[in-house]
Amino acid sequence: MDLRASISLLLLLLIGLSQALPVTEDNDQHDFSEDETEEDYDLTEQILGTNNASKELLLEGDLVVPKTRNALSCFKNQCLWRKSADGTVKVPYTIKSYFSTSEKNKMKRAMEVFHKKTCIRFVPQSTETAYVAIESRDGCFSYLGRTGRRQVLSLNQRGCVWHGIIQHELLHALGFQHEQSRSDRDKYVKINWQYIRPETRSNFAKRNTNNLDISYDYGSVMHYGRYAFTTKRGVETITPIPDSSVQIGQRRGMSKSDIQRINKLYQCCSKE
Repeated sequence: MDLRASISLLLLLLIGLSQALPVTEDNDQHDFSEDETEEDYDLTEQILGTNNASKELLLEGDLVVPKTRNALSCFKNQCLWRKSADGTVKVPYTIKSYFSTSEKNKMKRAMEVFHKKTCIRFVPQSTETAYVAIESRDGCFSYLGRTGRRQVLSLNQRGCVWHGIIQHELLHALGFQHEQSRSDRDKYVKINWQYIRPETRSNFAKRNTNNLDISYDYGSVMHYGRYAFTTKRGVETITPIPDSSVQIGQRRGMSKSDIQRINKLYQCCSKE
């Protein structure tokens, strides 16, 4: 092999390697946790599997049904967290003391991405009566948006304390629904109703969502995976259209689109 051919082959190998590795920092498509890899777990299967025995009445797998209002009409019911005079949106929270130092650090790292990329600020609760209480209950779940009182966000220690799941549930607490529940979802995904258990079909209902003029995002951390609520392992309940090979339901952290949505909904000065 001559020198020119060797150099060409080396360049091709380097290009291939660069595409296989995740991009870091501000050029990254997602803000990943440094101690997890894409193969660690499937976010949807992990959440739904952990919630399987939950005693909570849950919609779409991980949304708590409140007794006082419709959990899925957040935008109309003004259940967003309030902006402070300094332009930040402070969300008070508590974390139960029984979580380990490692688990608490994972939660704080997940929160720091919001702090770095948006005007959301998760702050320790002091005298506020409306706050998020992070506990380890029987599943991974949250209320949708601000309820105006103490609201539980459950991160079960046996299956929920993962970077992507923490961010997923925090996004619910900020008022964001699942991506495949969008009002325009039928343009982007096909729901294979015949493979969904009848008692769980309501989890795939379309909602009257505020899409914020932001494109549908197959890579949102809020998107179900292909096999959510399937009747048979390996059979898809959600298929992307028109290209069925598109990856959906990534599990490693917020996408750029997720961050754009936060900044638009809460009228942040975008940091993207």
